[in-house]
Amino acid sequence: MITYSDFAGWLNNNQGVLTLTIFLATIFLGWVSGIFTALRRKPKFSVRVIDGPTCACTFLTGRSKGQFEIHRTCIALYLSVSNVGSSPSSIESVSVGYHWNIKPLSLLWLKNSVGWFWLNGQAVALENFQSKIGDSIKIYPFLFQCSGLGLNKTETYLDIGQSTNGVIYFEQPDSWGGCFPKAKNGQVMVKVKLSDTFGKTHTKKFKVPMVSLECARKYNPSFGKTLSALDSAELSLDRF
Repeated sequence: MITYSDFAGWLNNNQGVLTLTIFLATIFLGWVSGIFTALRRKPKFSVRVIDGPTCACTFLTGRSKGQFEIHRTCIALYLSVSNVGSSPSSIESVSVGYHWNIKPLSLLWLKNSVGWFWLNGQAVALENFQSKIGDSIKIYPFLFQCSGLGLNKTETYLDIGQSTNGVIYFEQPDSWGGCFPKAKNGQVMVKVKLSDTFGKTHTKKFKVPMVSLECARKYNPSFGKTLSALDSAELSLDRF
């Protein structure tokens, strides 16, 4: 049986070993705790849509492909993004997805009606999104694009607890058939996918109003005109 005096004597004879062991254990525990602390420090973006220019619109172009009339879909989202995580980060990109308005019993239905059809590339809005309030005009900020008034784009680097808001705008190329958002009671279910600089994605589903082109252009007179303007510019360049 080991007595207290024996244990005390062993400690006195092995102080160097104990000191080294405690030192190494302290370094190891600090290293492990540092790793776990770093792993816990992640950005987390909370996304919501704000009323106003938030809407979806599908309109005919006046052209056709075979027996189908060609249409285009445009989606504008006035987003508010908050960093509720434990690490700062920047908003790298935003995509929006929706379900096609097609009937069941087809592979396309499985892919884009059960799944999501994504618009990944944002279109450059030709004019500012705005609304008239009495005798004044309210200009909505863009999230990525610079304002036509020469104002800088919204800050997309978000520190912990910081938030920002701005409009993002998408135009879908020429489509036909059921390749447009499926609306129910005047609302379209969309899924917003936001990516940060660490490669992490943050998603949220929303219902946005499905409106006419006339209504959408009350917020932006050039709503739905970006791809047409680009097509015209390319045709002009081809003539030289």
